[in-house]
Amino acid sequence: MHPFLLLDKIPLPAHVTYTWVIMLTLALVSFLATRRLSMYPGRLQHVFEVILGGIRGLMLDVMGPTGLKFFPLIATVAIFILTANLLGLIPGFESPTSNLNTTVSMALVVFFMTHVVGIWLHGFKYVKQFLGPVWWMTPIMLPIELVSHLARPLSLSMRLFGNIMGEDLVLAIVLLLVPFLVPLPIFVLMIFTSIIQTLVFVMLSMIYIQLAMEESH
Repeated sequence: MHPFLLLDKIPLPAHVTYTWVIMLTLALVSFLATRRLSMYPGRLQHVFEVILGGIRGLMLDVMGPTGLKFFPLIATVAIFILTANLLGLIPGFESPTSNLNTTVSMALVVFFMTHVVGIWLHGFKYVKQFLGPVWWMTPIMLPIELVSHLARPLSLSMRLFGNIMGEDLVLAIVLLLVPFLVPLPIFVLMIFTSIIQTLVFVMLSMIYIQLAMEESH
């Protein structure tokens, strides 16, 4: 049951509709927060500065100053995932990240960005890392390297999808069993899990991109 969105009348899957709702909401809130920037920020501008400052600090710790060129991508992914995760905690709503299509699409963006960056910075030297240190090891090393790299988007998407879908199922069961009194500790735990899953996805994304930026051996 979707209380505020008439999804039955929209010819789109629920996770697609909620994704668009989140994107439009974030775009609107971002516009309201930045339309009158001030040295003495209001509450909304201050919230965004804290969030973006935290993401920037995390990127500096993981990727260093050179990694800040990917700040728009990482910040967008982080804010979207966190918002999508938390949306499912509202009774009657659904987290887009509880659908595998959403998580796979984000994981593929990170996956292709990783290899585009690697080829852009290192050229053919980046591709040589898949072939092994000597030519006669190529038949062995190539399948191993391909599987290990293809496992990255699978790991990113399945981890986020599984945890958030589990949260939604637990919340649905709790609401079914205790419809008028949802225990507060469960909500606190779900909020904590939503934040942790966002950090895990973002951290792994930064690490994968950073590995591609490093000199390949």
